[in-house]
Amino acid sequence: MIDICGLESMTNRPREGTDRMNNPIRIHAIRGLREGDTFSYRRVFSREETETFGDLTRDYNPVHYDHRWVRGKGYKDLICHGLLVGSMICEFGGQVGWLATGMNFKFTRAVYPGDTITCSIRVLKIEDSGRAEAEASLTNQDGNQVCSALVTGILPLDGEREILRTMVSEGDPSNKISDEEYL
Repeated sequence: MIDICGLESMTNRPREGTDRMNNPIRIHAIRGLREGDTFSYRRVFSREETETFGDLTRDYNPVHYDHRWVRGKGYKDLICHGLLVGSMICEFGGQVGWLATGMNFKFTRAVYPGDTITCSIRVLKIEDSGRAEAEASLTNQDGNQVCSALVTGILPLDGEREILRTMVSEGDPSNKISDEEYL
């Protein structure tokens, strides 16, 4: 799924000063994304992360906090914030250096703390200027779609990709994600 085209030497060695490998999505971005490229990764959201997200955003909707409320709404348990789950697309954007200009979400099912969510992203369109469009599909452990998104933004051009290459060659110290989290 991820073709690193000639950057194997960066992928097949641990980051400087660690035993963690370089992130394959970042390595792919150095080569340059292409229309049709796809990326997938998983995450499990905890109750604590949901509460922290509520504190950061001041979203204290009872559906995230009160069991009486969720029973009244017909949910089986407290649910994760939709934008917390949708924020999984930011992981892709951060690894690639994608500067988002738009995100359009559609939330289709509740996500509960402890659910395993898979985010699959496909690059749809890339213009010569670097403007790009991608679609994301987020599914739960049962294979049910919980969220979809259309994302627009600006990809790094040659000079910026060269900076990414330098960052990776220096051990990519600000990047806290390695290859272990990817499918």
